[in-house]
Amino acid sequence: MRKTLTATAAAISVVVSMMSMSTASYAADQQTLNVWTVDEPNPFTEKMANEFAKQHPEIKVQIRRVGFAALNDEAMRAVMSGNGPDVVPVDNPNTAMFASRGALVDLTPFLAKSKVIDSKQIFPGPLKNATWNGKVYAIPRGANTLALYYNQDAFKAAGLDPNKPPQTWDELYTDAKKLTDSSKGVYGLAFSAIGTEEGTFQFLPFIQTTGADWTSLGSAGAIRAAQFWQKLLDEKLASPDTLSHSQSEAAATFINGNAAMDIDGPWELPAVSKGAKFKWAVALLPVEKEGSPRASALGEQNHAILKTSKNPQLAFEFLEYMYSQRGRDWNEFGMLPPSKDTVTNDPKWPEAYKVFNEQMQYARGRGPNPNWPQISKAIYTAMQQVLTHQADAATAMKNAAAEVDKVAK
Repeated sequence: MRKTLTATAAAISVVVSMMSMSTASYAADQQTLNVWTVDEPNPFTEKMANEFAKQHPEIKVQIRRVGFAALNDEAMRAVMSGNGPDVVPVDNPNTAMFASRGALVDLTPFLAKSKVIDSKQIFPGPLKNATWNGKVYAIPRGANTLALYYNQDAFKAAGLDPNKPPQTWDELYTDAKKLTDSSKGVYGLAFSAIGTEEGTFQFLPFIQTTGADWTSLGSAGAIRAAQFWQKLLDEKLASPDTLSHSQSEAAATFINGNAAMDIDGPWELPAVSKGAKFKWAVALLPVEKEGSPRASALGEQNHAILKTSKNPQLAFEFLEYMYSQRGRDWNEFGMLPPSKDTVTNDPKWPEAYKVFNEQMQYARGRGPNPNWPQISKAIYTAMQQVLTHQADAATAMKNAAAEVDKVAK
């Protein structure tokens, strides 16, 4: 989940129109491909659409940027009006929601004929979150997950081994305590506990390493996860604005030297590499205790074709083009490749690449469930209630479990 995205509800339209040179691939009359993208600092979909337009000047490619927070509602309204785009980005846990409502084109027949996309090569996690009721409705553009960035210079200054990042919650707590210096405004740890999908994305790995999951929020393990986060905030080992910080803002806190560790994704590597004035490294997320299962979140967007598309075949050819560029995912866009047959030549930040690739082995998808937005809201609402002491951990998490039981069926 790349969450440097803005919550802008307004959409900006950009039209790329190149009219000349017909080819045998398409009809003589100029075709139109309408593509939506979301706001992000390194706009993958928009760049791909512009490249596709240059390669096919006989096609009129229309690009519209939509705020991430507004995307679900905008897309569903477009389907209902019958005037939607051909291609839309979908946060991967929401693919099931759109597919279950008949909003997406079933890509299974297209994939059966494709010489570009072999769905058997796509990693199981990303493929699962692109599938509903045994049919593939979207193509992952890449994959991402969470790991622990840490300031090796700060570790050394605090008397910690800069080559031994914390492995368990106890070690994370102890190290964060040693690394916190309130007189200098430095916190031990930065992360995002915001009341949005980003907060859910960051909280779930802590629940999962206890042996629980979103299907068992009222369990003892899920309650312990909430209590651990509460402890970090109560003891001011994490900044109070953790409650309102996005993941990109948490990364900025780390980059600026105001947090010695940060839980974040590979999309932040370009910013960390450019902005950090200290030696840093990336490690696997700590587990609850030695022997606990490793866990991390599975993120990134899928691309789907809306049911109302007037050019589904052309739209699928654009999906094929994007998929064919997956070897660029890591070095250019801060994403992990979505398939096991992808070759990443000379990966930037090779040590971080190894860590994130290993962490991907433990990354778990959110859902799939057609009511994931309501499920996620129950999770992040409970999390915030605990962190702000509106409710104790047991009460908040059990209430969230009851809410999930109602909407997940």
